[in-house]
Amino acid sequence: MPPSRPLLRWLDARPAWLTVTVSFLALLLLWHLFVTWADYPPFILPGPGDVAAAFARLVGDGRLPRHSLVTLSEVIPGLLLGALVAMPLGYLLTKSPLAERLLSPYLIASQAIPVIAIAPLLTIWVQSWYWSRVLVAALTVFFPILINTIAGLRSVPREFYDLMHSLRATRGQIFRKLEMPASLPTVLAGLKVGATLAVIGALVGEFVQPKSQGLGYLLVTARYQFKTDEVFVVLLTLGTMAMSLYGLVVLAERRLLRWRRYGHSSR
Repeated sequence: MPPSRPLLRWLDARPAWLTVTVSFLALLLLWHLFVTWADYPPFILPGPGDVAAAFARLVGDGRLPRHSLVTLSEVIPGLLLGALVAMPLGYLLTKSPLAERLLSPYLIASQAIPVIAIAPLLTIWVQSWYWSRVLVAALTVFFPILINTIAGLRSVPREFYDLMHSLRATRGQIFRKLEMPASLPTVLAGLKVGATLAVIGALVGEFVQPKSQGLGYLLVTARYQFKTDEVFVVLLTLGTMAMSLYGLVVLAERRLLRWRRYGHSSR
């Protein structure tokens, strides 16, 4: 048996938080060893110690918390706005063949246009720098949530509709009792993707709409000043923000889909 096999089995049997901690510490060790072995100067590739010192410096002078709150205030409304538009539109496209024929070609063609190409137009059309960034984030998350909403609604078996019609259920009852619960897992999967893409969209908006606020501004400033350690701090902060939002959707999924666990445990 290969020596790595018992280690993998041991990690698989441990709680998730312990597995993540071990993998993170192993990554830090490999990072440190690589930087030491390659002998890169800090402005090219800083080590974990340099990044930790930069993190303490940015937190200590208040720049990292201040810019993180600005970016987060753009990410969350962008995610909510994109979802609030995508979900009803996905329902409309699923239920109306005419709407699907009219709108689908434009929606699909719009995905060939990079968001970064549309973002400058939003800064012209929308006078508020804040709302232009929010709209960029909303556009980024819109299509994945739309597609997952359509896929979830279309995955409902036809036999279930026949049963609801035989019980003389109204359209509202069919939506509440059948379509919404049946499509919810797929819709929540789209929200997971959207939670991470919203961070990217807000960052693109900050790149395009120059304002001395947000992690995008902090990233550009650090890059121009060759402070690579601060660039790493911003990137790790963005990753942490995306994982936190993803985790919130996972918690909501566990709460909303408790009935699936009960159903499996009763079998």
